[in-house]
Amino acid sequence: MSLDATFRNKKVFLTGHTGFKGAWLLQLLDYFGADVKGYALAPEEEKDLYNQINGDKLCYASVIGDVRDSQLLKGEIVRFEPDYVFHLAAQPLVRRSYQEPVYTFDVNVMGTINVLEAMRSLEKPCTGIMVTTDKVYENNEKGLPFGEEEKLGGYDPYSASKAAAEIAIASYRRSFFNPDHVATHHKSIASVRAGNVIGGGDYAADRIIPDIVRAIERNEPVMLRNPAAVRPWQHVLEPLVAYLLLAEKMTADRASYAAAYNIGPDKEDVLDVETVTRQFIEAYGKGSYHIEGNAGQPHEARLLMLDNHKIYEALGQKPRYTASEAVHMTAAWYADKEHSAAEKCRAQIEAYLAPVTAVDSQ
Repeated sequence: MSLDATFRNKKVFLTGHTGFKGAWLLQLLDYFGADVKGYALAPEEEKDLYNQINGDKLCYASVIGDVRDSQLLKGEIVRFEPDYVFHLAAQPLVRRSYQEPVYTFDVNVMGTINVLEAMRSLEKPCTGIMVTTDKVYENNEKGLPFGEEEKLGGYDPYSASKAAAEIAIASYRRSFFNPDHVATHHKSIASVRAGNVIGGGDYAADRIIPDIVRAIERNEPVMLRNPAAVRPWQHVLEPLVAYLLLAEKMTADRASYAAAYNIGPDKEDVLDVETVTRQFIEAYGKGSYHIEGNAGQPHEARLLMLDNHKIYEALGQKPRYTASEAVHMTAAWYADKEHSAAEKCRAQIEAYLAPVTAVDSQ
C-alpha cells in the first residue's frame, strides 16, 4: 500500500498546521493528495514557514483556534469526520516552559486530552497520531538510549507536560480505544516521541539552527550555551514520513500498531551542539560561534539518546539520513536564496521520498 493510495482524497485533521513541523507535514499531505483541515493558532511571524509556503492554499480548511478550547475543537473535528488525526499543536520550547509553566501544561496536556475526547465522539473509523517528544523520559544522563518502556518523567515543565500527555494518551488508549475492542470503537491511537528535529524554515526562539541563521543574518557569532549537549538530531522529514507510514500500518491493522514509538537516528549517530553548529556554518559558507556557557540558565539535559528499534522494525526501514546529512540539508535550504520556500521544501520532499516510493511499490 503506497502513501499516495493511503491518503489521496482522505480527510486529515492536522493540529498545529501553522507551526514548523506542521507546515512541513501539510506539504507532505498535499503531495499525497489528502484533504487537510488545519487547526492551530495563527503564525507568530510573517516569515514563518506556513506563510512562506502560502499554507492556506494547501488546506481544505484552515481554522485558527486554540486546542484548549474544547468545544470549538470538538465541533471542528466532529463536523469534518476525519479519517486521520495528526496532533502536533503544542507549546514546544523548553526555555519558554520555565517562563509560562501553567500555559505549557494546559496546552500540552489538556490540549491533547481535548483532541482525544473529540475523537471519542466520531462515529466512524479513525486513526490518530499523537506527537509528543523524546524528552518524556526520566533522564539520568547515563548514556544509554531510552526504550519506550522506560520510566516517564521530566525536569523542566515542557518535558514533564509531554510525559503527562503520554500518560493521558496511554489511558485513553486503554480506556476508550483499547486495541482488543477495535471492532466496537473503530479507532487506533499511537503516540510518537521524536528526537530533535531540524530543517529549513524553522525560526523559533531558543533552537540552535534558527539561532545560527539569525546570527549569520546579523553578521554576529552565534552564542552557544550548552556546546557539549548531545541530542538525537534528525531531518524534519524523518519523523514526519514515519508518522505517515505508521498511520498507514495502523489503517491496515488497527490493533497491532496502537502503541508508543520513539523516532530518532541510530544510537551511534549523535552529535553535540558545537559539532552541529560547526557543520552548519561550514555547509552554509559563512558564520561563526562563541561559547558563552550556561551559568544562571535554566536546567537543560546534557545527554539524550533514543532506542529507535521498535518503530523501524514496524516500518521495515531505517533512517534515510545521518545527523550530519540532516545538518547539511538544512544549511543548504537556508543558504539557497534563489528558490522559494515551497520550491525548496518540495525538492527535499521528492528527494527523500524517492527510495520510499520504490520500496512501497515492490
